[in-house]
Amino acid sequence: MQTMNSRVQELKQFLGRAGRAALVEVAATKGSTPREAGAFMLVSASSIFGTIGGGQLEYMAIDKARQLLSPLEGEMAARRPDGAPSGGTTRAPSTARATPSGGSAATLPSRGRETRIEVDEVSTTLDVPLGPEIGQCCGGRVEVLIRLVDGSLQHELIAKAEAEEAHLPHVYIFGGGHVGQALAASLALLPIHAVVVETRADALEGMHEAVETRLTPIPEAVVREAPAGSAFAILTHDHALDFLIVAEALRREDAAYVGMIGSKTKKATFRNWFLKSAEGGQAQFDRLVSPIGGNAVKDKRPAVIAALAAAEIMTALASHGVHALASNASERAMAG
Repeated sequence: MQTMNSRVQELKQFLGRAGRAALVEVAATKGSTPREAGAFMLVSASSIFGTIGGGQLEYMAIDKARQLLSPLEGEMAARRPDGAPSGGTTRAPSTARATPSGGSAATLPSRGRETRIEVDEVSTTLDVPLGPEIGQCCGGRVEVLIRLVDGSLQHELIAKAEAEEAHLPHVYIFGGGHVGQALAASLALLPIHAVVVETRADALEGMHEAVETRLTPIPEAVVREAPAGSAFAILTHDHALDFLIVAEALRREDAAYVGMIGSKTKKATFRNWFLKSAEGGQAQFDRLVSPIGGNAVKDKRPAVIAALAAAEIMTALASHGVHALASNASERAMAG
């Protein structure tokens, strides 16, 4: 059994090696924006963890975060015309003085309009219109809060990440063959807990480190133990085994997704067996997605099937409302 390398571990590793770091968080949004309120990234002098959406907004935020990390560098940047963030405003939090002791302030020209730059010793806020002034045309407005990470904030970040991880939707991949390996690699990049289940030890070799693996002679038992809202993708080396696992998954009324690899003939054969011999019902059968990934794209290469199936699974999880669980859990952790 392989335990997945989690985002919590990655966060702890980043904080452990970063030394001083700043938290860059989307505090509020209006209109169309790259990321939602609550999205964050961490910035150190030489590396980044996470993203607030990329583009000029993110570049500006990284620049301000590093100025906050290095006060002398920040003061010099604030006094350089080429260091001004075009089109945005940087203001101190309402609890701080306009020009705090040890901070810096400057008014600089920015494409025909003024940009007010005020840097506090421990935090600053960017209020940025996402328009042509900064070369970003989302059309909305973003408020970004930047804070130095102290012990208390570090604890909050880890608690939030742990709460999110504990409530990540589970996706079970039954079968570690070519498509199973490709699907595991695709899902490893997504905010889910991926588990590859196999009866053959060699099929689990070389699996992505962000994916959990389970070796078991009775894979259908894993279906019964899965948490509510789980997704099941069945693609083993044995059609009879596929049928047993799919039948078990379809009996889970709380499953977000049940998909089986195969052809129309395989699906028809399964239906006949499921209704006549496995005591299944038509309503249960109708929930089966087969072939996984749909049939709109006529490409049977494993990586292509995996990409299509991953999108299909994420859509099903979102429709099932599973992602809201992780979001609500993280909010409770931060509030606590």
